[in-house]
Amino acid sequence: MSDNSNNNKPSTLQSYIDSATGAVQSAVGSLTGNSGDQAKGDLRQDKAQAEYDASQAAVKIPGGTISSAGAFAKDDPNRTQGSWNQTVGAAKETLGGLVGNESLKSAGRQQNLEGQQQEAKGQLHDYGHGMGDRVQGTVGGAVAGLTGDKEGQAHYEELHDKGKTQQRGAEHDIQKQGEANY
Repeated sequence: MSDNSNNNKPSTLQSYIDSATGAVQSAVGSLTGNSGDQAKGDLRQDKAQAEYDASQAAVKIPGGTISSAGAFAKDDPNRTQGSWNQTVGAAKETLGGLVGNESLKSAGRQQNLEGQQQEAKGQLHDYGHGMGDRVQGTVGGAVAGLTGDKEGQAHYEELHDKGKTQQRGAEHDIQKQGEANY
């Protein structure tokens, strides 16, 4: 793996650095009347925003998430099972309401609520585990880079990317649920 393998991957941190640099360059260009520097600064800020958006990108698929870095993270089983329990519970609740069976309606409502709690538990697990893997990958990659351990660096980079993907997948589902509750 080459030293600039990370340069081809979207980076949130790099997007912050580029955005700040672009803002300073644009401001200096504006103050000095140098429209070329101002335009370069504005362009750097636009590029930083695109980099930020790419670093946040993740595609949610059934049972997992794929990130813009190409990493795959499988969902915690509680997320899948909780979603299933919500669906079955809602169906029971609806059917119980249609046929006038209060017992079925109540059991469906209870199963739906339990499914919501189960899914939330899985989301929190994935979010926390993803954050932990990202930190471990970042620190481990830095140490491996300092010691010249290319194999270790590749391992920690993969761990970081998987953790980021897992975290983004949980964030996606949590945000989607928050929007649905409005």
